[in-house]
Amino acid sequence: MSADYVIPAPPQPVIAVAGTSKTYPVRRIWCVGRNYIEHIREMGQDERLPPFYFAKAADMIVPDGGTVPYPSLTKDMHHEVELVVAIGKGGRNIPADKANDHIYGYAVGIDLTRRDLQIASRDLKRPWEVGKAFDHSAPCGAIKPAAESGHPKKGKITLKCNGQVRQDGDLEQLIWNVPEIIADLSKMVELAPGDIIMTGTPAGVAACIAGDKLECSVEGIGTVSVTIGQPLK
Repeated sequence: MSADYVIPAPPQPVIAVAGTSKTYPVRRIWCVGRNYIEHIREMGQDERLPPFYFAKAADMIVPDGGTVPYPSLTKDMHHEVELVVAIGKGGRNIPADKANDHIYGYAVGIDLTRRDLQIASRDLKRPWEVGKAFDHSAPCGAIKPAAESGHPKKGKITLKCNGQVRQDGDLEQLIWNVPEIIADLSKMVELAPGDIIMTGTPAGVAACIAGDKLECSVEGIGTVSVTIGQPLK
């Protein structure tokens, strides 16, 4: 028997699982801020501060090969390539040395950012959602199960815009590694299967415009590519 909803239930956002016809249902999207030292420096922030977290809605996921309409209210949308962690087993207060047991797999994602609106909010000490959490702001490639990839501690993470390398880093440059992120975040909220964590971006963030093609990769994990489309009317 179907639930007696008063409006149609929204579709379940999903991410493809690499090499299969299966999908991973997305529950929540957590993002880590300021987790690569060179990105902290290029943004002019205090590199001694620990990273913090912000959220995007699950329905902001864009699949590999998709088109991202250029968002409203901005003239300065930036790309941020990130390693994505997909949680397979939930918990709270997860010890760092047990964190890998909670990971289903890894993917490559892009944290798209309305930089002008983010900076304006930051300067007014207001929440970042207007700059970070907008429609189509979370492209994500297929998830590679950890049973196949292992748990990467290093590996190149790159982004090309129209074939030109803009971001070129390595996972070993993460200030907080993945187990530490899971341990810390699980103190704040209870993690659950379906949660994904975008772990931060290396230096080289820059603006993109309609017509640009973004191609991203993480060594040993996979790729994601999207095209920036015209604004929606």
